[in-house]
Amino acid sequence: MKPVKVGICGLGTVGGGTYNVLIRNADEIARRAGRPIIVEQVGARRDNPDCDITGVSRTHDIFEVARNPEVDVLVELIGGYDVAYELVMEAIANGKHVVTANKALIAVHGNEIFRAAAEKGVMVAFEAAVAGGIPVIKSLREGLGANRIQWLAGIINGTGNFILSAMRDEGRSFEDVLAEAQALGYAEADPTFDVEGIDAAHKLTILASIAFGVPLQFDKAYTEGISRITAEDIEQADNLGYIIKHLGITRATAKGLELRVHPTLIPKERLLANVHGVKNAIEVMGDAVGPTLYYGAGAGAEPTASAVVADLLDVARDIATDHRYRVPYLAFSEINQHGDTLPILPMEEIETACYLRLHAVDRPGVLARVASILSEQGISIEAIIQKEATEGELVPIILLTHRARELHMNEAIRQLEALVDVAGSVVRIRVEDLDDNA
Repeated sequence: MKPVKVGICGLGTVGGGTYNVLIRNADEIARRAGRPIIVEQVGARRDNPDCDITGVSRTHDIFEVARNPEVDVLVELIGGYDVAYELVMEAIANGKHVVTANKALIAVHGNEIFRAAAEKGVMVAFEAAVAGGIPVIKSLREGLGANRIQWLAGIINGTGNFILSAMRDEGRSFEDVLAEAQALGYAEADPTFDVEGIDAAHKLTILASIAFGVPLQFDKAYTEGISRITAEDIEQADNLGYIIKHLGITRATAKGLELRVHPTLIPKERLLANVHGVKNAIEVMGDAVGPTLYYGAGAGAEPTASAVVADLLDVARDIATDHRYRVPYLAFSEINQHGDTLPILPMEEIETACYLRLHAVDRPGVLARVASILSEQGISIEAIIQKEATEGELVPIILLTHRARELHMNEAIRQLEALVDVAGSVVRIRVEDLDDNA
């Protein structure tokens, strides 16, 4: 059969990995696709010393790839929002299929991209945009198609998981482990996207849309980072039978959809609690199948390339298929565009249990006042630990609450921080026992 000709834009870590996998496994890929998949052109500003592109057309103008009539599929691996969006829309306008690993692009601009692709009858594939080489999008979109998804929760940023794992295993501070993550190349010089939950929120937005058949709504995702977590929090969580993970959680409720990323205490025996280092994992609860777990490498050159090439295989198999009969981009043929039945809930409306850490002056009546403030907001205490006084006669107090509405918890924390007997801000980490909350 006629070969599928690919144009790769971006020859960095993932672009180089994709090129090398396509060349190294060309015979196996052709056997699976039923036709060869060849690299027709590469668009990149810089060389990659790990790639030998001798004999392949090379251009510094990535938009030349989008306009090249010989290219059937454009592979966008440049990252970012604006230029990537223009490149993908140009490729679609020229009738090219698109494969991308760009979670930010899909989370922010996916609705417009999919509309444009549908009008042109081309495919947009993005398996590599979430969790690197783990085929969670295909599993959620196709393998679990018989299920009504109840919730999913995931460790979907390897940098944050590496930091929390090292803090727990080695008793080190956040700042110390972050510096190591940067030295190892796990974290960028500006780690904001990773440690403040923005990267995970991009991925969670995509997963939620596929799971529940709603438009991509990144602007409504709640994000909270891990920079305030201390070695003391890690230790206290361990004493209470929990491990702290930076989770993305989306759940269908009677009121609407939860869409949130934040540090979370989960029981030690849960599957997600035992995912360490830079690995990713996503647990999905379906009404028919029950819980399923997807685990593996969430980043890296060839793990992510594995997902990119798998998308290219899908395009090669379905390239001649009428677009009306292809698997929908977000799993559902009809997307609930109105949000009337499944709105994204504001964080203030969501109920969770919480871990609270504060430092109070060691004098009679302080603990009673803390308990009274929580009680006034309808928040009951499940467990409390009062440690010995530190320097300046401040007593560390650890509280574990029962489930309460976020609005009430925020007000309680505001009042606690206003107490003259409390020093500094209150650290709050949500507590989830996912299996019990299904």
